[in-house]
Amino acid sequence: MPEESSEKFRSEFRRDYARIIHSPAFRRLQGKTQLFPGADSDYFRNRLTHSLEVSQIAESICFKVNAEHQELLEHPIDPRVVAIAGLAHDLGHPPFGHNGESALDDCMKGLGGFEGNAQTLRILTTLEKKRHREAYDPAYGVNEDGSDGRLGLNLTYRAAAAVLKYDTCIPITRVKGAGLSKGYYASDKAFVESVKKAVCGSSDFTPFKTVECQIMDVADDIAYSTYDIDDAFKGGFLAPLDVLNASPDLVERVAKRVSDRLGRIIDENVVVDSLLALFEGAVFTNLGSSDAADRKYDVVESYDVSKSYASVGYYRTNLTSELITRFISGIKFELNEDCPAMSKVFLDRETEILVEVLKVFSFESTIMSPRLKVSEARGYDIVKAIFEYLSRENGSLLLPDDFRSIYRRVSAVDESAQKRVICDFIAGMTDRYAVEFFGRLTGETHRSIFTPL
Repeated sequence: MPEESSEKFRSEFRRDYARIIHSPAFRRLQGKTQLFPGADSDYFRNRLTHSLEVSQIAESICFKVNAEHQELLEHPIDPRVVAIAGLAHDLGHPPFGHNGESALDDCMKGLGGFEGNAQTLRILTTLEKKRHREAYDPAYGVNEDGSDGRLGLNLTYRAAAAVLKYDTCIPITRVKGAGLSKGYYASDKAFVESVKKAVCGSSDFTPFKTVECQIMDVADDIAYSTYDIDDAFKGGFLAPLDVLNASPDLVERVAKRVSDRLGRIIDENVVVDSLLALFEGAVFTNLGSSDAADRKYDVVESYDVSKSYASVGYYRTNLTSELITRFISGIKFELNEDCPAMSKVFLDRETEILVEVLKVFSFESTIMSPRLKVSEARGYDIVKAIFEYLSRENGSLLLPDDFRSIYRRVSAVDESAQKRVICDFIAGMTDRYAVEFFGRLTGETHRSIFTPL
């Protein structure tokens, strides 16, 4: 039960913000992959820097909406809650990104599943070591009989609601081969119901997605689409002319995926037009000149400019700044007078297509590229192997002391509770720590016995 702040100098939301900033789960995001593995370079974005960018963009959207709509003058959207949502939205992502997520979900498919957004809520409400209920073990928050009194960061209901992207309870059991189920864990259902009642006055409000969560979600799409392309340019995976010269097969895949995401047909011509609208001005100069010599010079210059995006920071910064500004200008707002917390924030139709095309193009051209898929595939194997190793008889003895103590205590509950402890431990790993832990299990990496787990 979230408590009121006893500090007169700051609000409950500012306290929530501080708790996330100072949490170990937030710090560990610096060791989790965004686009490129951090072990290969310390320049590119990681989950921590991505979360900071999402938080900042979300605040900008919030300020824009508040400034442009008279109905929000007396009761504006609180930018601090929006910032909290941006900082916290990726806390539950496991090592190795979506492949690590798939590996843990496969391991937990018959025991409640695993999903990054659901894990984020679990971190905030249970796993972070800030608060637990009275009369529970002061060291672990879990008593000897397995009863769990942990409260995580014990955020306000409104802050917790801001990370609830999917109003669906993940089934306890799903058939083998079933795709990822997005939502929240069954163990958090009662908490989600209490959040709905606190925010909307009723747990029957469906679908539940607060205005702060919507702003965060749009900001995440904007940051993901824009800055993954920026990193791809810097890394030499792509250049603007590569985007404009995308193969028919790639354009077709993008069109299909965007259509699926938006729920309406987006054909290949729309994808090409969108890419031209986003990147044509980045490299082309006076290609319409009637003079052949001028046209040849301009084509060569455009090629040189495109290639230089990997090394010239000013070009990339100007491009991403223009894209962010363009996307934010497409924000729309609709007030829900019956429940203002459920008001709508969204992108206009044209901007939504641009953002989705850019995001999906980035995914298909970089994340799905062979160079990155090799790394991701290895990540899946590592995560699954660690889970299977720790799930063996006496495998829990390899857990750190706090996790091992909780594992022993929840053994009085059931097997699923034990496996959830193992899952929580692995999900909290950074990419590097997962590789090191795996190496120590298999003997591939030698570490002294004095190196702590």
